[in-house]
Amino acid sequence: MLVTTLVSTPNELQQIHELNQLNLRQNVSAEERQQEGFVSWLYNVELLEQMHQLAPSVIVKDGNDVVGYALATLPEARVFHHDLEEMFQGLEAVNYKGLPLFSYRFYCMGQICVAKEYRGQGLVNSMYQKHRQVYSPQYDFLLTEISTRNPRSQKAHEKVGFQTIHTRMDAMDEWNVVVWEWREERRIS
Repeated sequence: MLVTTLVSTPNELQQIHELNQLNLRQNVSAEERQQEGFVSWLYNVELLEQMHQLAPSVIVKDGNDVVGYALATLPEARVFHHDLEEMFQGLEAVNYKGLPLFSYRFYCMGQICVAKEYRGQGLVNSMYQKHRQVYSPQYDFLLTEISTRNPRSQKAHEKVGFQTIHTRMDAMDEWNVVVWEWREERRIS
């Protein structure tokens, strides 16, 4: 039975790391990247633990096995890793609805991934709905960046309700910055 929940144990963080490694862009074939998508960043267990201390991530479990994850990445996590700092610096120049992005209360989806044998079963939507349930009282929207070379991920995010608000380049890739707005009225921090 599949259960969508929050991370609660160190073993779950280890399983996230292992699923992350299996689906890294460099660890999947070009055909698989095109058909199934990929993840861009490697998250080690220490980084996952630091992020977890700020906000637990959402996972889907089949029994004791983590078969999907959706990483909650608060702006405060930027100090934990160079790549997170670079991402948040890149977002500082982005406006949303005519205002600087950082005038809103938001957090980022650090990464979302579903094990191959569980794809196509609605797990992405299930994890995003759990994020909304847990975090929408505190945040105006959820933001993430999607590699423009990952059309499967872009389509999955649009299906949930994300909208592209900006496209930016960094040393790693070209990214669509997408937002899933949870509130009609903006709240300034």
